[in-house]
Amino acid sequence: DLAARFGVSHVTVSRTVSRLSRDGFVTAQPYGPMTLTEVGRKMAAESRKRHELVYQFLLAIGVPAAAAADDAEGIEHHVSAATLKCFKEFVERSTRS
Repeated sequence: DLAARFGVSHVTVSRTVSRLSRDGFVTAQPYGPMTLTEVGRKMAAESRKRHELVYQFLLAIGVPAAAAADDAEGIEHHVSAATLKCFKEFVERSTRS
């Protein structure tokens, strides 16, 4: 299911799930459900927060919503904490106006 959903091979999914399990982010059984651990949930929440901040910043500077959603997917993985802080300050200033 994951391979089809993300458009990757079954091998890629297997390796990724193994790595996530090894690193303590998920628990998984072969051909069974995969569950986030507490560490995994925390990381997912932080990732969601970063994504939303980048998305809101892009909207604030006038990027159309569809493009902002697509672009936020890539930017969130590469942006530094210092840049995120500036994004946050900009968004907060722009929403107060």
